Amino acid sequence: MEVECTIPRDDGSLVSFIGFRVQHDNARGPMKGGIRYHHEVDPDEVNALAQLMTWKTAVVGLPYGGAKGGIGCTPKELSKSELERLTRVFTQKIHDVIGTQRDVPAPDMGTNPQTMAWILDEYSKFHGHSPAVVTGKPLDLGGSLGREAATGRGVVIATEELLADHGKSISGLKFVIQGLGNVGSWVAKLIHERGGKVIAVSDITGAVKNPDGIDIPSLIKHKVATGTLNDFQGGDAMDPKELLVHECDVLIPCALGGVLNKHNAGDVKARYIIEAANHPCDPEADEIFADKGITVLPDIYANAGGVTVSYFEWVQNIQGFMWTEETVNERLQMYMRNAFHHIKAKCQSHDCNLRMGAFTLGVDRVARATVLRGWEA
Repeated sequence: MEVECTIPRDDGSLVSFIGFRVQHDNARGPMKGGIRYHHEVDPDEVNALAQLMTWKTAVVGLPYGGAKGGIGCTPKELSKSELERLTRVFTQKIHDVIGTQRDVPAPDMGTNPQTMAWILDEYSKFHGHSPAVVTGKPLDLGGSLGREAATGRGVVIATEELLADHGKSISGLKFVIQGLGNVGSWVAKLIHERGGKVIAVSDITGAVKNPDGIDIPSLIKHKVATGTLNDFQGGDAMDPKELLVHECDVLIPCALGGVLNKHNAGDVKARYIIEAANHPCDPEADEIFADKGITVLPDIYANAGGVTVSYFEWVQNIQGFMWTEETVNERLQMYMRNAFHHIKAKCQSHDCNLRMGAFTLGVDRVARATVLRGWEA
């Protein structure tokens, strides 16, 4: 669905933006997927991401299908009140195609809990109070404890499962993390707590390395205080381009897609790559890693902690009963562990790698639901 959203700017002039909502599949349940505010919201990309959500929710066994949406705008160039007006107009245009049992949006690039609060309020004007229509809400409006850390925590649980399968654990291994946003900073914090050595970290401002392990709480404090990784006393500056090919046991890209490609994949020295970002490895890189014996844990499983806790938020809203943070984290661990064992079983029965195993599991579950409903062509 494509809609035009016209709003008054703060100076009184009118401006129009194009908004999208793509709904890919609802065989397994209501559709689920983020809404991004970005100047390059491309219908093809939104389409691909909606489809990816269908497989991702199926892999972790959530009763959802896939959707995705967005508005082609640059949030930095809009005031808070302009963003609010834009969000409300967008909600007015799509309120009849979203809903608690139909399609449940969530935050994505350029959106946050406040955006979800505006959508909830605008949607509720048409349909009555409906806290479960969006997830990733502020706690005061029915958001879930543990949601903020969920994607990063899920990545770390997935990493533990993979390493345990290879007879290893996080403690004592060397980690390199690209990206120190929400996901990267939680991944770094939790690995540090579990005794892993984070020896190099980067974000858009720069990169830091320390062969003896970086003190992550100090680094995050420094970043919050200064807005940058530069001039951090507990490590040496390094070229961010070198980060991905730095010597380590486990490489975790938590930033952009396509960072590992045919140009640099041959130089990667890690033994394990955990895809915390969406599609950080190009298909060509995948082939090179397979030849080198590097194990890649695919994004549709590794970063599914976020959508899993979004599901928990939706469940809590429908129940009208909120859980403790311990309960959220325990259940997240249970879902991530079960999914890993199901993926491994597919890898064994189909003699394939983890990515193919995860996709096979996801597609198979959606196909079974489709046939059971009597939808097969």
